[in-house]
Amino acid sequence: MRIISGKYKSKRLQAPKNLPVRPTTDMAKEALFNIINNLYYFSDINVLDLFAGTGNISYEFASRGTAQITAIDAHFGCIKFINNTAKELNFDISTFKSDVFKFLEKSTGTYDIIFADPPYDFEVDKFERIATLVFENKLLSENGILIIEHSKHTDLTKHKRLSYQKKYGGNMFSFFENEVLEIND
Repeated sequence: MRIISGKYKSKRLQAPKNLPVRPTTDMAKEALFNIINNLYYFSDINVLDLFAGTGNISYEFASRGTAQITAIDAHFGCIKFINNTAKELNFDISTFKSDVFKFLEKSTGTYDIIFADPPYDFEVDKFERIATLVFENKLLSENGILIIEHSKHTDLTKHKRLSYQKKYGGNMFSFFENEVLEIND
């Protein structure tokens, strides 16, 4: 994996082979960050990275100037790798080894961007539960967005907070917002 832009543009990072991860592809990540770049100033936001894995998304935000990043993963090896890489690159990334659902149930933080990259083999109800917990517990700032990465075969269109989706190869990003505008024909 590599960092696409910012302070560490083009830096390649090699995660240990024994981590149970599927990092977001560089192509999909670049497209995602082009969207985010048009919505926010990276230095002004705080980010929650759920199912953080290798920390791929957290590093991209940090390289672009985001100072408040929290990464959550249940696997000790993933958290250790993120901590070591963050220390090496002087990134201020707070990490928590936790089940994401338990974290979302107990969290009292508010975030501008919440990014979730759960296992693609999750059932649809688990994907939807992520969104439901984020909105029930008011974890998004007023103009914040929740982005869930999933397979193009996973249908999240029934969730009432879904705003739009973008597809890149086999990857899909679903964007959820506090207020979804209804467009009347």
